[in-house]
Amino acid sequence: RVSEEVLISVADGVIEVTINRPEAKNAMTKAAAEGIAAAMDRLDAEDGLRCAILTGAGGTFCSGMDLKGFLKGELPSAGARGFGGLTSWTPKKPVIAAVDGYALAGGMELAIACDMIVASKGAKFGIPEAKRGLAAAGGGMVQLPRLLPRPLAMEMALTGDPITAERAYELGLVNALTDGPAIEGARALAQRVAANGPLALIASKGVIRDSWLWPDDQIIANQTPYVAHVFASEDAREGATAFAEKRKPEWKGR
Repeated sequence: RVSEEVLISVADGVIEVTINRPEAKNAMTKAAAEGIAAAMDRLDAEDGLRCAILTGAGGTFCSGMDLKGFLKGELPSAGARGFGGLTSWTPKKPVIAAVDGYALAGGMELAIACDMIVASKGAKFGIPEAKRGLAAAGGGMVQLPRLLPRPLAMEMALTGDPITAERAYELGLVNALTDGPAIEGARALAQRVAANGPLALIASKGVIRDSWLWPDDQIIANQTPYVAHVFASEDAREGATAFAEKRKPEWKGR
């Protein structure tokens, strides 16, 4: 049903999810959002998958909401999962955004909803909603001041003007810059992630994501359910054994 609006490929434990509406600068539709959400469900469901990459076809990441669809009364979200199927929840396993060209409005919110971002030099990130009389309600106004200095987040929201990938990289919003297409850098980062213990990846992402507002005196208690089974796992013993034997670990995910 999702048609060709989202393309899926799998290699080396990584699922690549490509928004495929290049003629519309990958503006988000409901069908595309549902396709992304379905791909993230597959990421979590399949033991062989360690990590996802989300990118856009034709040299652009995502230019935001498809305004034609919006004017017809269609919202580019997947139920309660938010814009692009990803801004109101996150899968258990890591997701890397590979950003070329523009990540604007909902497209920027989609990029920062991922766990890490690789961007090609010259790419632009912005929340221009105010220029259209709208507001970045897909997480932009809430997440940007957590990820960037608040005055800069304020400037981006109130002027609608974008920042470059280079500036975003200097500020730590972007993990890596590429000279060519961002997908190459994202694949390299994904392989560095996918080499590691699958239970450890899920636990680490979960704690980093969820611990934002944990009170200091509850950190250990809150963290325990995420990590206790990791330390007791076969994989933990395998990791230690492989280190002692100077070989690559063979993860079982249990």
